[in-house]
Amino acid sequence: MDLTTRISELAAPAARDAGLELDGVTVTAAGKRSRVVVTVDLPESELGSADLDTVAAASRAIGAALDDANVPSTPYTLEVSTPGADRPLTERRHFMRARTRKVALALADGAQVTGVLQDVDGDVLVIATDAATERVAIADVTGASVVIEMRRLD
Repeated sequence: MDLTTRISELAAPAARDAGLELDGVTVTAAGKRSRVVVTVDLPESELGSADLDTVAAASRAIGAALDDANVPSTPYTLEVSTPGADRPLTERRHFMRARTRKVALALADGAQVTGVLQDVDGDVLVIATDAATERVAIADVTGASVVIEMRRLD
């Protein structure tokens, strides 16, 4: 079993205990140490963003799980964070987390759809555009991201 898989197996339950889900793990060399980056997110049923206290609790739990198992067995730096708003939406769970947000989709037929992701109905996205409500199969999406909207506070 490779190191990334082993870290994932240890980090997932620790993240869940803190109320988060494991989104990904990357391990890279950083001099004489390894850099272990663990990405966590709220469960797909939740809206909003994970707060700093919850991410910190997950970080402590994941660090303890790795240390207890002595994985990795060499010195490492652990970074635990959320995916960020600019993460590409590539899986159903990513779309679930993006509900109520404005998204931009590139479709296999070359079309572009931009609108508010209202729901994920099975494997179909329900998007409210300026013109209508569209239903788009996730399988037809070749690229997707959340549209970051900057608003001036009055």
